[in-house]
Amino acid sequence: MREISVVVVDDDKLVRRSLATFFRAVEDITLVGEAADGVEGLEVARATKPDVVMLDLHMPRMGGIEAATAIRAELPDTGVLAITTFGTADVVVPMIRAGASGYLLKDSEPEDIIAAVRRVHAGEGALSPAVTGRLIETIQDAQPVSHVELSPDQVLSDRERDVLDQLALGRSNGEIARALHVSESTVKTHLRSIMVKWGARDRVQILIRAARAGLVLLS
Repeated sequence: MREISVVVVDDDKLVRRSLATFFRAVEDITLVGEAADGVEGLEVARATKPDVVMLDLHMPRMGGIEAATAIRAELPDTGVLAITTFGTADVVVPMIRAGASGYLLKDSEPEDIIAAVRRVHAGEGALSPAVTGRLIETIQDAQPVSHVELSPDQVLSDRERDVLDQLALGRSNGEIARALHVSESTVKTHLRSIMVKWGARDRVQILIRAARAGLVLLS
């Protein structure tokens, strides 16, 4: 199994040490660097070219949004996972637009953080369920769904809609497969089909397009 290399960027030393402890407990994730702000984080990322960079939002010198933009521009193969105490839509949306493929709150359970790193590395993306709801709600408020219609070639099949509904709950491929009683490979096939139809690069963009089209309903 290939190890996933990770860089942690957070101005709180205790957070960095806690994340390092989580990663030492698993065999497939290796911490290859850490930094206390965005400027240093970008330098470390350039030097190590990690699979995933975990970024705090508010840091001295360079914050998470600016750092995410720079990292994605220079290292397009590196995934960005935001992890912060702020889960409000006004900070989630800019971070996603900056190129983050995942957004977790710092009070997430260790196993959820580890799973999120794996999902971002796999190109799946990862959002806390609470963050997913806020993101969708903001997009719906900013752009009324009645103003966006799908073209005939963008319309999803019934099974693709089922997968989309599960995705909006923040579920992984395995969880979606179990909920729909299909294989993970089938879930991946449906997700790839949706990405092609909508020109989406990842699961986060699928959610954004689904919200704009009114396909995701909030409870």
